Amino acid sequence: MRYLCLVYFEPGALSALSPAEKVKLDRDSVAYDEELNRTGNYIVANALDRTATARTIRVRRGKVSSTDGPFAETKEVLGGFILIEATNMDQAVNLAAGIPMAKLGSIEVRPILKL
Repeated sequence: MRYLCLVYFEPGALSALSPAEKVKLDRDSVAYDEELNRTGNYIVANALDRTATARTIRVRRGKVSSTDGPFAETKEVLGGFILIEATNMDQAVNLAAGIPMAKLGSIEVRPILKL
């Protein structure tokens, strides 16, 4: 079964890292993706650009509107995702706990709904 691991963190969390800490986080993240791939759990992962680059689109009564930034104002922002394959939610949670960004923010694990 597939699970989406949504990576959330406070906007200033990454900028608060030293250059060496940022390099280590990047290396650890790539290494964890490679480990998930080696074990057959990896499907795809990507980091997202800053929320300032986002647009939120709505269609109401046939009219499209676009606003800058994310839809919701929250303390943490969505910074990336990892789509994984796991046998059940327990395994997905264990895999999500290994994501290096879990040390700086939080990981939301959601099953992919089959339609």
